[in-house]
Amino acid sequence: MSQLAIIQLRSDGDWESRLARAGALIDAAAAQGATLVVLPENFAYFGADTEALAAAARAETGSDGPARALLTTSARRHGIWILGGTLPLFSGLANDRDPRPFAAALLYDAAGEEVARYHKIHLFDVQVRASGRRYCESDSFRPGADPVVVHTPLGKLGISVCYDLRFPELYRGYAARGAELLAVPSAFTATTGAAHWKLLLRARAVENQCYVIGANLGGRDHPSQPTWGGSAVIDPWGEVIAELEDEEGLILAPIDRARLAQVRADMPVLDHRRL
Repeated sequence: MSQLAIIQLRSDGDWESRLARAGALIDAAAAQGATLVVLPENFAYFGADTEALAAAARAETGSDGPARALLTTSARRHGIWILGGTLPLFSGLANDRDPRPFAAALLYDAAGEEVARYHKIHLFDVQVRASGRRYCESDSFRPGADPVVVHTPLGKLGISVCYDLRFPELYRGYAARGAELLAVPSAFTATTGAAHWKLLLRARAVENQCYVIGANLGGRDHPSQPTWGGSAVIDPWGEVIAELEDEEGLILAPIDRARLAQVRADMPVLDHRRL
């Protein structure tokens, strides 16, 4: 049975420190038998302002960018798949005049080759009344437009990011395209995470009878942008099979495709859709 690993990083330190810590945890996950490793949203450049994000996007333009080099080298060295979600990346199109990068989740195969790229579709432009904090991702990022489903050794994977989790139509589309796993690398806020993070992960799993991989950034005590942590793997019946609180670390969970098939056979919801 294949093993999935989630790496939960905390939001403290600079990008060099985070990349070093991410690398060490990828090594540990590989040593424990992980086939696929998923990192949180903005795992390297969380907290950067618009100017710093643009600089990071320029640094990450090629495959030798600091974070991209870590992902491809680690995947190749260990012979594992890695989903690094997310990095700021420009479109690379010569006629593109939008100065904002995409929030791009990159999937690498066991040879260290980039096999899929998902641009976050739904951007978090919200005033959180309970905390008084304002978030406007569209100031710094541009939205993507295209859902991405890709074959992996663990099954067919639909890729999403953070705020996407609140839009069930994206995941129903993935299920209709045969997805068996749904990845949600995130930096969910502490306020909304406490209220809705696990609830939404479980809902997407139950609705679509998929494994859901919630890799969240930790840091509930961050002075300006607290994030919830609570990374978790949910099975197709909605059961939490592995989770962390706010600490930095990793969790592993088996992906049992026979259980997935049994859940779908016992409760053939996807076959009963009429709308």
